[in-house]
Amino acid sequence: MSAHVICVAPALPQQPASTSADVILGKPYTGAKVATPRGLDGKPVLTGFWKLLHEPNKPDGNLGKDLPGYKLPYTAAGQEALEANYETVDPEARCIITGTPRILTSVLPFEILQTPKRVAFLHQLSWHRWVWLDGRKADPEADPRYFGNAIARWDKDTFVIESAGFQDSADGKFWLDDNANPISAKAKLVERWTRPDFHHLNLELTYTDPTYYSKPITYKRSWVAAPKGEYLREFSCEWNTPWLVEHLEPGPGVINANGNRGFGPDNQIVPDLPLGAVEGSRGTGYWLFRKNKAKPSDLPPPRD
Repeated sequence: MSAHVICVAPALPQQPASTSADVILGKPYTGAKVATPRGLDGKPVLTGFWKLLHEPNKPDGNLGKDLPGYKLPYTAAGQEALEANYETVDPEARCIITGTPRILTSVLPFEILQTPKRVAFLHQLSWHRWVWLDGRKADPEADPRYFGNAIARWDKDTFVIESAGFQDSADGKFWLDDNANPISAKAKLVERWTRPDFHHLNLELTYTDPTYYSKPITYKRSWVAAPKGEYLREFSCEWNTPWLVEHLEPGPGVINANGNRGFGPDNQIVPDLPLGAVEGSRGTGYWLFRKNKAKPSDLPPPRD
């Protein structure tokens, strides 16, 4: 934890993972409630390794999980951009930075490291972002970024991140979420993070993009503190990129009526290890995204 924390963290129960979903997802915490850790300034400390509390019957990787039919409110330009994305190979599979808000819709765990002046979000695919908390203003001239240009502030006990200046899906290198939904350079993202107690982390975000969507989109999620001893796994994305570019089909594949892209905890195929982990010297996971899924033997051979 950062040096300004003044609380003592309680021990977390050690629970060995027994299935691939256990490796990826968090389990509901049933122990005694423990108070939110706070720093010398009295603000909540978000530092921790966090695992998703999956919502049954809700799609993962889909920013429209709380909308009717899991469909986003496209403008005419948004519908055209969506169709264009169906002709592009998943940027994440090509090791292009996942960015926000897509990475916040992932099932994968992540880590937060908080200091008084900035906060780091460390994600399973080796992506990270720094969020400034030093009072600076947004730079309207900053170059477009996959995570946007983010600044943060405290609103009482809520950590608020405001981001703008995103890359645009028009270049074929950026998706809003796993389902190939588009994002424009005019997008704005507001994240509101809360830690109501030691073991839980909540997010409410609002995504506004007048180019591709007719109204703002809201999205909520919750995570649980990972058991003691769990940590962020290593993954070399670039190693198998040439194989993926050759074999992965364009678009997100078949999106089911339940809003899922064909992977996830609800009767979907889950990788033996989470994306971002390695099995020996072989990364696992992306072969599952293919419309005509290969057998594991079709993965690239192990490195020498």
